[in-house]
Amino acid sequence: MSAADKHFVFLNTIYSQQVAGQRERYQQALQLFRSLYGEGEVHIFRAPGRVNLIGEHTDYNHGFVMPVALDRDTVVLARARADSQLHLSNVEAEFEICQFEITENIPLAPNNHWSNYARGVAQHLKHRLSRPIKGADLLVVAEAPWGVPRGAGLSSSSSLTIAIMLALTELNGWTGSTAEQVQLASDAEWYVGTRGGIMDHYISLEGQKNHALFLDCRPVAGSYQSQPIPLSEGYDLLIINSGVKHQNVGGGYNWRVAACRAGVGLLKAQFPEITHLRDVQSVPWEVLEPHLPEKQLVSELTAQGTDLDDIPTLVPEAVLEVRAKCRHVHSENERVQGAIEAMYQGNVTRLGQLLSAAHLSARDDYDISCAELELLQSFLQKQEAVLGSRLTGAGWGGCMVALSKRESSQELARAVQAYYHEATGIVAETFVCQASQGAGLLTTLTV
Repeated sequence: MSAADKHFVFLNTIYSQQVAGQRERYQQALQLFRSLYGEGEVHIFRAPGRVNLIGEHTDYNHGFVMPVALDRDTVVLARARADSQLHLSNVEAEFEICQFEITENIPLAPNNHWSNYARGVAQHLKHRLSRPIKGADLLVVAEAPWGVPRGAGLSSSSSLTIAIMLALTELNGWTGSTAEQVQLASDAEWYVGTRGGIMDHYISLEGQKNHALFLDCRPVAGSYQSQPIPLSEGYDLLIINSGVKHQNVGGGYNWRVAACRAGVGLLKAQFPEITHLRDVQSVPWEVLEPHLPEKQLVSELTAQGTDLDDIPTLVPEAVLEVRAKCRHVHSENERVQGAIEAMYQGNVTRLGQLLSAAHLSARDDYDISCAELELLQSFLQKQEAVLGSRLTGAGWGGCMVALSKRESSQELARAVQAYYHEATGIVAETFVCQASQGAGLLTTLTV
């Protein structure tokens, strides 16, 4: 096989760093694909992971988020088959080769098998097509250091799902809108057992190089409003994985959803049309605050007519901190809007201030930080190279994101690792990232 450099000119438009290493990665993947599946045409797809720059716990309140598509991705090499079999392999030996028939009811593989993401995509694509579906030979390429880190809260599973979805839909001639693609990917992950919002799939599909993406999480006629926002040159996103797992996500997450819904119920007397906190975003917080109690029992809220019955782990004697949780959502939406203004002005100092303010709100009002994240935040706030930083993701562990000066990013990553290991004994993963373009078909080659 000849894979001359001219076949990989697209790499320069996607990746801002380590292009030579990426070229070798793609060349090796093509060689492996040929050895596994033989000579012929190969389509190459990719889907990036993401980090949410600002806008935390606003999505399920129909609020605003601002994710960034990262230059860590999942690549899938694909070729159509004459039958309806899907053959799935991976460059990483720990993920075993498998195959299955594409039907309307594909059995879930046991033990959280990695093929379940492909099974979910294939089954839900089959539901959408009124004709026989083509199978495919697929090779997944998501190894370190190029792939989306797994278990770091950077949406590695959504990246895998999107890349496989694009491969199967392209090979079968299904061209859905972005909203339809997001729904297909979401259905596929629900097949696996995870139900998330729209952000992870949307940013993977719609990201742009050197841009964040403002996303309005309120659907309008089945679609979502979004806007690319330019990131200033000369800065990186440093992501630090604390190594602390989200121990409180189950009950803690649900209680916060309940507190926000309680706020909606309590505000209905003054704002009858409200369905989500988003509906009163334009109302000054000082007007809203008197109508929201600091704390209230679930049993009291239920007696007043607030429907909380569908929220798991919620018990009548639970005390919800309604005012603080609603204050975070209201102020976080304001910070997202402020970040848009700062980014258009190229005011990275103001953007950094907003990131750090978002961390304080997540810690003090939404109460989703932990000791390890606070150690990291304390260190980052003292660094000259850091303009701002905050926890990102569900909270109670997971990752920090810092806006750092590019010339200092690598040194900063080493320094935070050393500090954190000395303080906690945990070896933190760090990732110096830049914003990349969204998912798609990169090229078609013959091997």
